[in-house]
Amino acid sequence: MQLIACPWCGPREEVEFSYGGQAHVPHPAAPADLNDEEWAHYVFFRANPKGRFAERWNHSAGCRRWFNAVRDTATYRFEAVYRLDDPRPVTP
Repeated sequence: MQLIACPWCGPREEVEFSYGGQAHVPHPAAPADLNDEEWAHYVFFRANPKGRFAERWNHSAGCRRWFNAVRDTATYRFEAVYRLDDPRPVTP
């Protein structure tokens, strides 16, 4: 079982968490001006890299708070965990 370090609760088992998708996706400046194709790209299209990736996670069976994490998608290793209002940390 892998441990994920919740920024508020500390390390907990991964079964307590829910994946929330890609982090740092900017909201459109004028969403009402988007056509259907542009809106679909904003809602459904996300990066899917092999390697380091910034993601959103929810501690659904704990404090129920959202946070961001940098995770290596090839190894599943969490390299950094940080609160939503904190800047993305620089990882080696």
